[in-house]
Amino acid sequence: MTRIILIACFMVSTLACMQEKAWEANYDESKVPQYVLPELLVSADGSVMETADDWESIRRTEILALFEQYVYGRVPYGSCTQSNEVLKHEQHALDGLADRREIKISVDRNDREIQFNLLVYLPAGTDAPVPVFMGYNFDGNHTIHPDTGILLTDSWVKNKDEWSVTNNQANEESRGMKARRWPVNMILERGYGLATIYYGDIDPDYHDDFQNGVHPLFYGPGQKMPEKDEWGSIAAWAWGLSRAMDYLETWEAVDPSRVIVIGHSRLGKTSLWAGASDQRFSMVVSNNSGCGGAALSRREFGETVERINTSFPHWFCRNFHDYNRRVDELPVDQHMLIALMAPRPVYIASAAEDLWADPKGEYLSGIHAAPVYNLYHPTVLDTVPPEINVPLKKSLIGYHIRSGGHDITRYDWEQFLDFADLHLNK
Repeated sequence: MTRIILIACFMVSTLACMQEKAWEANYDESKVPQYVLPELLVSADGSVMETADDWESIRRTEILALFEQYVYGRVPYGSCTQSNEVLKHEQHALDGLADRREIKISVDRNDREIQFNLLVYLPAGTDAPVPVFMGYNFDGNHTIHPDTGILLTDSWVKNKDEWSVTNNQANEESRGMKARRWPVNMILERGYGLATIYYGDIDPDYHDDFQNGVHPLFYGPGQKMPEKDEWGSIAAWAWGLSRAMDYLETWEAVDPSRVIVIGHSRLGKTSLWAGASDQRFSMVVSNNSGCGGAALSRREFGETVERINTSFPHWFCRNFHDYNRRVDELPVDQHMLIALMAPRPVYIASAAEDLWADPKGEYLSGIHAAPVYNLYHPTVLDTVPPEINVPLKKSLIGYHIRSGGHDITRYDWEQFLDFADLHLNK
């Protein structure tokens, strides 16, 4: 009997592996299915949105609720207590270029607490409040710059042999290892501040039925995991950005009307949802965000809804999984997410070799979001994507596709800074 059970388990395991190997991403434009996008400017009762007031009072609210219900999940209702403590402050960091602070933000609810560290660099010696780029990092605040004044994270981190990171604990060897993604000096020299958080402080990026991170703070009596329409990790990370924004609004050195939320890859998905759900962010930047971010889901090019929900079942709400194989029935698509930023400037960045993220699909989301922007200001985007390394910055929907693969580079940051200069009246 034991032998029969073992054989059966082996067959089930083998079949699962075969199914996994059988799936192949589509990178052929001729195989993109025909699709019809959900109506952007027609409300649930069939009314056509003709003015910005129509959009804001009716259709925007409907679309935001649809994304909450079917894609990212709603944040459960409930008040929290937030406190902020400056852990470290250096007025002449980076050889006098920066004022550096690290702030511990604590959120309490239902006798539970979550804490995360917000690292902020501001240009030194400025009198007026400054605009700030804010976004998450993947491996800990200490990895964005070799600055030895940055505290090592004590949260769970992914093990990395090349950094000698073991037991899921950060070490000195990992300090500054992702600095190439964070041109801190350039950002400061351009007159902007930089605020960043380790995303694992809010919700560690692995699936354990939402027993770690912020989710348990919001569980009701007897609740063990979020409801089907409640938040996954992306919505939780977006929630954390809003709590950091709460702090920045209290800091006189920061201009709260010019806080730009930025993210790369899964954190680009996060920046888009943060910008959609919290209109205090004055500009939104999505870099290589792909499926569940800027790319149209119905194209099923590169990473698909089914693939992303299979590989990362904790990122979205469980309702989203119901559409794995019927994405054409989703009541939303990602152009509607881009439209939720209007009339604020939004920048979408792609990479020519990052076909997994569907660069064309990312650009098309901007194209199809333009009708909402046109209710405020004329927004002109050519239906044909621009050439590689030829950025589009003049319209409130900005875009570039650069050479190279899935990454965030100095070139990308240069375009984001230029776009902010143009549209935030710096």
